[in-house]
Amino acid sequence: MNPPLDGIHVIEFEGLGPGPLAGRMLADMGAQVTLIVRPTAGAVAAQLGGRGESPLRQGKRVVVLDLKRHEDRAEAMALVAHADALIEGNRPGVMERLGLGPADVAERNPRLVYGRMTGWGQQGPLAQVAGHDLNYVALTGLLSLSAHRGERPMVPPTVLGDAAGALGLAFGMVCAILEARRSGSGRVVDGAIVDVVAMLGSIAQTVRANGQLDGADASPFHDSPFYDVYACADGGFITIGALEPQFYALLLQKLGIGDLDPGAQYDKATWPAVKARLSALFASKPRAHWCELLEGTDVCFAPVLGVAEAAAHPHIAARRIYSTSTDGAVHPAPAPRFLPLA
Repeated sequence: MNPPLDGIHVIEFEGLGPGPLAGRMLADMGAQVTLIVRPTAGAVAAQLGGRGESPLRQGKRVVVLDLKRHEDRAEAMALVAHADALIEGNRPGVMERLGLGPADVAERNPRLVYGRMTGWGQQGPLAQVAGHDLNYVALTGLLSLSAHRGERPMVPPTVLGDAAGALGLAFGMVCAILEARRSGSGRVVDGAIVDVVAMLGSIAQTVRANGQLDGADASPFHDSPFYDVYACADGGFITIGALEPQFYALLLQKLGIGDLDPGAQYDKATWPAVKARLSALFASKPRAHWCELLEGTDVCFAPVLGVAEAAAHPHIAARRIYSTSTDGAVHPAPAPRFLPLA
């Protein structure tokens, strides 16, 4: 039996984490994925994923292009012109500035499915600022649901297992439906949560393989001062996810810390002292103070909001992510969203 997405051609512009994982998921289902990569790896990709071949590239054909060059952008457009779908994970507006945005490619390929992977979305007050996984979960209100009373929140209940399993089943069913339309034969989609969660751990497994998780060394995600949940003076919490050097440098600047070298960000021997210093600093002011100072900047910041607070947050409200019924219940909108290509 052919894989469900056999014959589907996807162009992926390589980014960090979720976009490559989505491309890997499509490749695993039989799609031909052509991966456009930069000539040099980004700082975080190299730090967390190592210098070797990333497992998230498995099953993909790699094409190295420098999209700052006109001829390389033209080559990328030529590839997109014959594809069924595209995946990109840049900030809103980047692909448009490269001449590879939805309206640009629609002129060459009006049937293209254009996949945009971002943290904050294409519109909204935070659309242009940096962030990471921890910040996105915090702003939705879901991170707050994991905290025991008075304790620091960690991961929210039911999202990682149950909801991820549902997403995996839906993805598999769409794959199978597309294949059945072509072949006329249906199939069983065995959407076991344990399988889906393990597969969704591909990014973490890549980081682990590079010794950045589950090893003897300190982990950027567990031990560093620049990726953590911090308590504030009023009992609230904030999240910092400044994994990239430029975001960490901006964090120190915003906090008025001039005696720390941003270039020593990944010097693990310094982490305990820096984390203690940041913990004391964040604990000295209420959450609102840190929101006023850091929100909307590229330090990769978000407050840990309760669900009712999240529904009223300007970014969440602008994107209409939540609606509130007359009885006070908060309801999430369907996702992802579908927008016209041109």
